[in-house]
Formats: sequence, structure tokens, C-alpha cells
Amino acid sequence: MATKANFTADEWKTVIGSPMLAGMAVSLAEPSGIWGTMKEGMASGSALLDTKKDAGASQLAKALVADMETPDGRNVARDGLKAELTGKSIPEIKQQVMTSLTRVGQILDSKAPDDAAAFKTWLKHIAEKVAEASSEGGFLGFGGVKVSDAERASIEEVGRALHMH
Repeated sequence: MATKANFTADEWKTVIGSPMLAGMAVSLAEPSGIWGTMKEGMASGSALLDTKKDAGASQLAKALVADMETPDGRNVARDGLKAELTGKSIPEIKQQVMTSLTRVGQILDSKAPDDAAAFKTWLKHIAEKVAEASSEGGFLGFGGVKVSDAERASIEEVGRALHMH
């Protein structure tokens, strides 16, 4: 069972930011306006909180959530994302998110091979929860689709970036 101790500080900085990256990948696929963006952000946070209560959640996911509950853990995650994404255009951010998720997949495969599949599935689940959080293409919250084609494509791209088998 892998924990934070299995990773170098730089590797953990990449891994701890991965749930936010998974959610961001979907949010960037189909911008939802202010309310949709808020719903999607809340869905990402909710998915993290659900992990604490889920008896079937991987121990590595639980370790990440526990670290995110500390000020230091949140700072590491936030600072890592800021360093990677600040000053980039939306298309550049999308590309960097996928590049970072590819790196997360590589780190997990090498440092936590027994936990990698479950953790990657968890990250993809976060992307799915974010996609389902807000309807796309409607008017004033009416109509539209729950998960757009662009969001579906982003979820699949998250899976490919993580090298899910």
C-alpha cells in the first residue's frame, strides 16, 4: 500500500494536484459560465470529501485527501498548480493539464504499481463527477445536456493521459 512516503517531494506535489487537474480537464472542455464553474468546482471538492467516507477508496487516495486537509498539503497542491499554469492561455492550460496527468500516471506506475489502477480510476471518476455537475448548452439552466460531447472527450483524454488499461 502506497502512501506519501513512497514519493519524492516533487512527485507528491504532482500527485496531490492530480484531482484538481482531473476536474479542470473537464471544466476547460466546455466553459459553463460562473454558475456552472462553481457547480463543477463544488463537485470536485465533494468527490474528495466522499473519498474519506468510502470504505472502498484506495488507501493512496485517502492519504492524498488527508494531506489536502492540512494547510501544508493545500499549499503544496496550490503552489504546484500555480507554477504549472500561471501565465498560460486556455489552450496552453488544457495541454499542460494533460501533460501533468500523463506525468501522474507515470509516477503512479513506477512508485505505486499496486495502487495505480485504483487511483487512476478515482481520478477519472472525479472528472466524471465534474462533467455531471452542470448542464451544458441550455438557456438559464433549462435544456442542454448533462455531459457534453466535449466533456465526454475530455474524460476519455484523462483516461489516456493516465495510461489507464
